[in-house]
Amino acid sequence: MQRACAAALLHIGETIIHNPGHSNDDKAALDIIRRLGAKAEFVEGTLQVKSEGVQPATAEISCGESGLSIRMFTPLAALSDQPVTINGTGSLVTRPMDFFDRILPRLQVKINSQQGKLPLQIQGPLIPADIEVDGSLSSQFLTGLLMAYSASRASGVSIKVNDLKSRPYIDLTLDVMRQFGLKVPENRDYREFYFEAATGPRLPATGHAIHYTVEGDWSGGAFLLVAGAIAGPITVRGLDLSSAQADKAIVDALMAANAGIAIEAKGIKLHPAAMKGFAFDATDCPDLFPPLVALAAYCRDLTTIKGVSRLAHKESNRALTLQEEFGKMGVRIELDGDTMKVHGRGVVKGATVHSRHDHRIAMACAVAALRAEGDTRIEEAGAVKKSYPAFYNDLKSIGAAVSLPFQQFNL
Repeated sequence: MQRACAAALLHIGETIIHNPGHSNDDKAALDIIRRLGAKAEFVEGTLQVKSEGVQPATAEISCGESGLSIRMFTPLAALSDQPVTINGTGSLVTRPMDFFDRILPRLQVKINSQQGKLPLQIQGPLIPADIEVDGSLSSQFLTGLLMAYSASRASGVSIKVNDLKSRPYIDLTLDVMRQFGLKVPENRDYREFYFEAATGPRLPATGHAIHYTVEGDWSGGAFLLVAGAIAGPITVRGLDLSSAQADKAIVDALMAANAGIAIEAKGIKLHPAAMKGFAFDATDCPDLFPPLVALAAYCRDLTTIKGVSRLAHKESNRALTLQEEFGKMGVRIELDGDTMKVHGRGVVKGATVHSRHDHRIAMACAVAALRAEGDTRIEEAGAVKKSYPAFYNDLKSIGAAVSLPFQQFNL
């Protein structure tokens, strides 16, 4: 949804987005494109966007708590020659943004940050050039640059990338760009993205509206799939197994754990089964760590998950948060370098836990609570609004006993 909003801003003309999202992150992206000049309104369940490109209507944009939005929209805001201040809220103000301090000046963009933190003051216009970037922290920085280069008609230049993580997320970005008719670079084994030289005048826009349908979200769906494996049976519909989304790898993890899963034409069916510990590499899909830990808690013996280094700069330090909060539920987790070891016993105890204001931690604890011994109380559970505001209602709809007193949620 966020990528679709960005692409709709860059597309000169009209875009109709079907199945639009309504999470806090989605709302932040929608507010951003409006502030950057697009007109957007909901009409009969669709989002209709009209844009003439990046033409800031205000001097400041806020990305809320969305890491993707801050990293994707900063280069897009830099397409304009107007000064723009970019801010955020919550954990976003503590996340490192010094990537932009290093890269944007090389693209003729003026930037001032607070020692690599928000707020950022930038002023373009961004001029594409041959650059080399570090892809080890997040692929989201590269997503923003690829879109900005395309919108600024990059010609005969390339972005070289060292140690790119989360490659499937870049596949998703390139797929969205392609569907919106944006110039897509040649992908040279994820080490270089080359925008070929223009061979003639740029063709004018046709004026035809672009229709784009937002896929079902595998990141949120992963929690429902794990919930089914722990306390089903349930059927989850609306997830595309051919998707470029990285988090569809949760299906591989479920199969490795010997979960009760059946993939059918009408959806993915899950039911409880005796599950065993498994080995999984989450380096390219770090958002799966929380549901994977909930799954591993109900597996017998040891589960090992690689990719811990990807968790330090999320809404919380997720490795430590998972270790501490699941520890309260009787699940022992060891951190060994880049590997997380979950000692599953197939038994989880109810406890009072805290989301740490992290949406995925709240959802992981809720899923683990579904078959726990005793009640679980999740403090600051409203964090789920960031990505999946209907999460608790969906759990209730499949039979979970959920009460919602104040800002605490009991399961």
